[in-house]
Amino acid sequence: MMIFMEEDKDLELLKTRKLLELKKKFIKKTEEEESRDLVLSRLVDRGEEVLMIAERDYPKNTAIIVKKLAELIKSGSLKGYISGGELLWLFRALGMDIRIETKIMIKEDGKLVSLKDKLKFKE
Repeated sequence: MMIFMEEDKDLELLKTRKLLELKKKFIKKTEEEESRDLVLSRLVDRGEEVLMIAERDYPKNTAIIVKKLAELIKSGSLKGYISGGELLWLFRALGMDIRIETKIMIKEDGKLVSLKDKLKFKE
């Protein structure tokens, strides 16, 4: 009878620890989502695209940077909007080699044509 009581206490202790871990993960995830949403609301131009690529290539580092940017926005230290170019510069300055696909477009007969396609047709 004594053995079952000890096992029950151990089981309850394990359940309590697991529940606390899950609560911490949930709170952390919620804070990360709120920070990300705040930063996203301030991104312009291709900022969202830059952020998505950074999250894909450097998820842990990007989460830390997003959290810090959100803190700066909340404190009022960072005002205005963040362009995609500025965000890209920040990531690169921090050693994150983010590659963004760029296209040069030419307006021809009222349509936008990529320079790559234009050069192909001339050959």
